[in-house]
Amino acid sequence: MNREQISRIAHTDHPIKSPLHDASVRRLLESGLPRGDERVLDLGCGSGEWLLRALAARPHLRAEGVDVSADALAQARQSARDRGVEDRLVLHHQEAEDFAAAQPFNLVISVGATHAFGGLLPTLAAAREHLAPGGRVLIGEGFWDRPPYQEAIDMLGDFTDLATTVDRVVADGWTPIRGHVSTRREMDDYEWACWGSLASWALDHPAEPDSSRALAASTTHRTEWLRVYRDTWGFVSLVLRQTPDHR
Repeated sequence: MNREQISRIAHTDHPIKSPLHDASVRRLLESGLPRGDERVLDLGCGSGEWLLRALAARPHLRAEGVDVSADALAQARQSARDRGVEDRLVLHHQEAEDFAAAQPFNLVISVGATHAFGGLLPTLAAAREHLAPGGRVLIGEGFWDRPPYQEAIDMLGDFTDLATTVDRVVADGWTPIRGHVSTRREMDDYEWACWGSLASWALDHPAEPDSSRALAASTTHRTEWLRVYRDTWGFVSLVLRQTPDHR
């Protein structure tokens, strides 16, 4: 069982692959889509859940997603058909950093996917390349809520604290117009959902060849969360506009 398969099963009950409740997702999308007829791009869209929710809520919206996972994109296509929005969604199977669009977008999304570009600021640079004048960016990034263990840094990445994260975004030429710091409940609900879903799959499919590996992975990830990063790691989602005359 590879990492992609583990992720797909783990997110069965939490299709937004970040520690955000549905109400938080809705509010962030509302802030990013003030008109309702925008063109939206998700860089690293995975199974497309952000785009699918935006399309379902905005009947005049059009969206495109980019991801390297053929399986995740196939899941996105099926979900789009199930929700009746497939005619307004275009999906691209390629590296997000290599994607080139014929037209700019009013909203560019990259939530929990900044690793694909090598970090927060490179992700914002990529988003800027696709952004229409007056457009918005919805980005989600981790931060350290308090000094972490070195093991946590090795596991999740070399983040900074929340204030410094926002300072870096502002210094890069962006103005936050909406922000959401995931609550403890959102963080815990996300982790319990992921590793509980994986464990449930393993227990429900004992004859599957990957059952024991899935159960072991669930145990490992749950333990890492509880013992290594639960008390130190946070997650912030920002809706951004470009700062005028930034140099």
